[in-house]
Amino acid sequence: MKTKIIIFFLFITSVVVSQTKVGGKVIDESGVPVAFANVVFKNSSEGVITDENGNFYFESKGNYATLVVSFVGYEKKEIALKPGLNTGLKIQLKSGTELKEVVIYNGKTSKKNNPALDILRKIWERRRKNGLKMFKQYQYDKYEKVEFDLNTIDSAFMNSKVFKGMEFIFKQIDTSNISGKTFLPIFINETLSEVYGDNQQKKYKEITTANKNSGLGTGDGVNTFIKDLYAEFDIYDNYLKFFDKDFVSPLSRTGINVYNYVLSDSMFIDNKWCYNIVYYPRRKNELTFKGDFWVNDTTFAIKKINLEASKSANINWVKEIYIEQEYEVLNDSVFLLTRDYMMSDFSFSKKEESKGVYGKRTTLARNHKFDIKKEDKFYKQEVNFYDNSVFNKSNEFWEENRFENLNKNEAGIYKMLDTLKEVPRFKRIYNLATILGSGYIEIPKLKLDYGPIFSTFGYNDVEGQRIRVGGRTYFGSNDIWRLQGYTAYGFKDNQFKYGISGKWMVNKRNRIILSAGNRRDVEQIGVSLTTSNDVLGRSFASSSFFSSGTNNKLTSVNLTTLGLEIEPVKNLTFQTNFSFRTLKSASNQFSLDYYVDTAQSTTKGEIKQSEINLVAEFTPGKRTVGYGVERLEVDNNYARIFLSYSQGLKGVLNSDFDYQKLQFYYRQPVLIGGFGRLFSTLEIGKIFGQVPLGLMGVIPGNQSYFIIDNTYNLLNYYDFVADQYASLHFEHHFNGRLFSRIPLLRKLNWREIVGVKGVYGTVSDENKFINASGLVYRAPEDVYWEYHAGVGNIFKVLRIDFAWRGSYLDIPDANKFTVKASFGFYF
Repeated sequence: MKTKIIIFFLFITSVVVSQTKVGGKVIDESGVPVAFANVVFKNSSEGVITDENGNFYFESKGNYATLVVSFVGYEKKEIALKPGLNTGLKIQLKSGTELKEVVIYNGKTSKKNNPALDILRKIWERRRKNGLKMFKQYQYDKYEKVEFDLNTIDSAFMNSKVFKGMEFIFKQIDTSNISGKTFLPIFINETLSEVYGDNQQKKYKEITTANKNSGLGTGDGVNTFIKDLYAEFDIYDNYLKFFDKDFVSPLSRTGINVYNYVLSDSMFIDNKWCYNIVYYPRRKNELTFKGDFWVNDTTFAIKKINLEASKSANINWVKEIYIEQEYEVLNDSVFLLTRDYMMSDFSFSKKEESKGVYGKRTTLARNHKFDIKKEDKFYKQEVNFYDNSVFNKSNEFWEENRFENLNKNEAGIYKMLDTLKEVPRFKRIYNLATILGSGYIEIPKLKLDYGPIFSTFGYNDVEGQRIRVGGRTYFGSNDIWRLQGYTAYGFKDNQFKYGISGKWMVNKRNRIILSAGNRRDVEQIGVSLTTSNDVLGRSFASSSFFSSGTNNKLTSVNLTTLGLEIEPVKNLTFQTNFSFRTLKSASNQFSLDYYVDTAQSTTKGEIKQSEINLVAEFTPGKRTVGYGVERLEVDNNYARIFLSYSQGLKGVLNSDFDYQKLQFYYRQPVLIGGFGRLFSTLEIGKIFGQVPLGLMGVIPGNQSYFIIDNTYNLLNYYDFVADQYASLHFEHHFNGRLFSRIPLLRKLNWREIVGVKGVYGTVSDENKFINASGLVYRAPEDVYWEYHAGVGNIFKVLRIDFAWRGSYLDIPDANKFTVKASFGFYF
């Protein structure tokens, strides 16, 4: 998935046959730009709203002779057009008191006695009674087309050495009917599907019947990534999610607090009398739109709407978002969404002249049927069903079944990319993007990947400088089996380490996976309360180039595992693992010793432990890419419920301890309407039986200078241990909601984060009794807690958190304040 993102930006960093093209600028009598003016072709509903600088551009397939420009407080103006292209228009509006049949407002509109708001309230009342929501069940056929285009093409760009040998691609250049910019199509994906829904049971299912990519990627991996960028939305909802950001819908019940509304016009559209309402933001830097919509005067259903994201919206890497939706009337009173078009301009800069990539999605719906009930089992989601024929339909099939024909440039993308993939220069660019996106270097002849390359070098106090080499088998993204391994060497301890594992999916439909592996390495254990038996897993703390304090409490681990996993229901998995491990200190300055007799006269430093582990995990809403033994996650905005039971098996393979361990983990992201997203995490655990330090629960500290989820910023490793514990974390992301109200901070687009963490735990007397490590067992019986406040989106990539300790302030050398940072590319 990440590979496809980088390909678009590294390599790139619809021809609509239009009959009338218009563009220009609207100003007032003083030459000041008129923002949010309404610009339409006369006697039509085709038009746009000017941007913050008064600029506009749009096209139509129809032939129009007159352009009408209007805005509240100004006289309407009509402009004669010549056939074809009409750009560079400079339109001056005169102030006037002429009113239409509706009341007009200027600037910030009133929330009282505003007819536009009266209509808006009628929309709220009817919003759950319009469209598909009017029926018990519904079904229809859907066609979706997604296209990516390089935009702002000029002669200097085309003559760049980067494209030497690839000049033929520029034969596909065209002009956008939204922005007027030149663009070059470079990717297209088409999907045909059947959609089913049951409003009574709140169930939904979409069955893909055909999918076609233009060559970058196989199966539906690229399409799944694209669907994350262009998530489904309902214009009647209060908030619309785009690029992991929650925009306020212009039809939202909270819209009157963030939008100005103006009743601008009224006319018949498809024999239905409709009102036209123009809306635009009350403030800058908020996640809002500008545009207009047409609404029916009796059903108060939307007939047509367009949305354009405010250019000052607090969102990264996206310069523009433009959406159009059209609804058709069925049986006089039913308005159905039949065409949905969205265009985004991805760019590193929001400057007008900056180059970027257009992402376009067009969705068409037809053949609607209603109130045909399906059995409950029909809506059961397939866990892992993959039909290869869906992705291998013939060209003849697509020509017969597309809802609309491809234009010349769109059809040319398929042929262009097939040719382009044979060009050596493009192959090098593609391979570089693949390496950066996946972290692996592909060796096709050997069916192997070398990597991950980002783990090649490391450092800790025990190993000193560390070098690692590794790889995995790779026949394709949907491999049903995979072997991977590595070897590493520490230049301070002069020891080789290694790890090897294998996975085999013996049943595709229910994802029954067998796994086995062995690892001998040095690791910082106790950096996570909820443990796993990932045989090749290694924490960030184990190899940190930069850390605070000493990092010598590391453990030599020899771990062998055998596992079985099954997913009987979508996103519900069950696992069972048998593991055998030996643990011993990797440093003379750290001890795992424990007493082996009641007289406390004999100690042992090595732990041998056999264990059987049962796990149930439920992740509702989780989306993945691929159907193989390993899958990629689309995002992490889903709930996770994890329950684990472990049984120590004393005597099995000379195992030392008999115990039971219960662990529960729950993570829940919650959208707080208009005020960002809250992430809450609860972890509870208890160990029954006597165990030494190596098997104890360690409250996870963080001695790095970086932000690590579910750790405590002001704790060092082994500051607190516990054999029963409860940990609760809250972190809220305001996404710039507060800073957007402060004039001096507004333009920085910074984002606010606040959080608090707390943990309670105890240690039993029997576990204290066998402790011979020299480490004083300290449990957070009085609740350890800390809080933090941070600023994200600094220079678009940096987050800085400031954390304070809230309790246990009198402990010698206690860290009472720290600063942590993280880097990342986020929308």
